[in-house]
Amino acid sequence: MAVTDEAILKIKSMITSGELRPGDRLPPEKELSDRLGLSRSSMREAVKALDVIRVLDVKRGDGTYVTSLEPRLLLEAMSFVVDLHDDDSVLELFQVRRILEPAATALAALNMTPETVADLRDKIGSIDDATTVENLVDHDIDFHSAIVGASGNSYLATLIDSLSSNTVRARVWRGLTQEDSVTRTLSEHKAIVDALERGDAELARSLAVVHISGVEEWLRDAAASPPSTSFHEG
Repeated sequence: MAVTDEAILKIKSMITSGELRPGDRLPPEKELSDRLGLSRSSMREAVKALDVIRVLDVKRGDGTYVTSLEPRLLLEAMSFVVDLHDDDSVLELFQVRRILEPAATALAALNMTPETVADLRDKIGSIDDATTVENLVDHDIDFHSAIVGASGNSYLATLIDSLSSNTVRARVWRGLTQEDSVTRTLSEHKAIVDALERGDAELARSLAVVHISGVEEWLRDAAASPPSTSFHEG
């Protein structure tokens, strides 16, 4: 288990035992890391990650609090992070997405209008290197939903949107742990829009396969990461 995951698991244990409850303030970083026998850097990474998935609320100049979510929801969110290394269900969702979404993208290429293309380019233009991980994931979901919606097949669009909603936390985790996630995402999105604008269905399909496979490959690597592996800094 990665050391960041170990830190998360120990914070989860504090919530399970009732030592920490929704709304409680966490002890200072040094005190908490000493108590749990973890380095301050791994504790910092764990807190940052849990802040992104809304388990913790980091208030600058005040402290870090357990969010007001009910305990069941808190533990559900935290379980995802550790289960990522042991559970194939998220990976299987991405495999299904890789099968269906490129087909929808190819259909969308046949239905593109100048207005749809302009909308997709506006979505890309709203993201830059200063974008937060949460906003990047929101953009990614919105971008793909717009393309799938343009496929003209409402049943397929609903099915893919349902799959996508179940992969949000994995995408947030990728944004936290993979370098250059913004640059890579935008570059691949621009290439897909270029193919859609040209009406090149096969190229659009191929680019969508590559794009989704990149996330799937990251997820497979993350699930197989050895115990000594820690997430990158920054």
